[in-house]
Amino acid sequence: MASASLQFFAFLLALFGGFGDITATLLPNWKVNADVGSNIITAITQMQGLWMDCTWYSTGMFSCTLKYSVLSLPIYIQAARTTMVLSCILSAFGICITTVGMKCTKLGGDTDSKSHACFAGGVCFILAGIFGLIPTSWYTREIISNFLDQTIPESSKHEPGGAVYIGFISAGFLLIAGVIFCTSCFKKQQGAWIYPPKEHHFPSTEQESNTGYNLKDYV
Repeated sequence: MASASLQFFAFLLALFGGFGDITATLLPNWKVNADVGSNIITAITQMQGLWMDCTWYSTGMFSCTLKYSVLSLPIYIQAARTTMVLSCILSAFGICITTVGMKCTKLGGDTDSKSHACFAGGVCFILAGIFGLIPTSWYTREIISNFLDQTIPESSKHEPGGAVYIGFISAGFLLIAGVIFCTSCFKKQQGAWIYPPKEHHFPSTEQESNTGYNLKDYV
């Protein structure tokens, strides 16, 4: 019962991590630049994401521009696009697989099949967490290095946006969920290896009868 509850908790973490991955991939605020200027009325907030760049004006206007050209983008943005999409796909696969393999569901067949399904889903969650952690770390490193560079003007410097933090949290949720699923199945298999079932050997009735017959012959 405790193992089933732990798997359900890990499944909820994986759900939050998967939805967070999708949200962080689509949000346009991976890095933010706030230019107040001489008047608060003319304040402009510029946001850049993986797929579009948006500008928000203090007057209430909001405009976005899609990034159509892939080759013109920096390498870290191209890598972030690829790895975040892979993270979303792997988390979706992990959710489908663990739904079949969890103990609280009636799918997946016998116990061994469900255990293998849970282990495969946990591996998918771990890979999804790694693929989600790589772009967020690389993107944050680029933002910080440009912010600390003295040769770059202040108007061109940015700060990490909300999508980066969502990506970090989602990657952590997926990693924790994957570890829980993998270790729960590993402990069960390890216990079967350490404590194998004892085999009971019973002498056959035929041998007993033969033994008794031989003893009578010698009397």
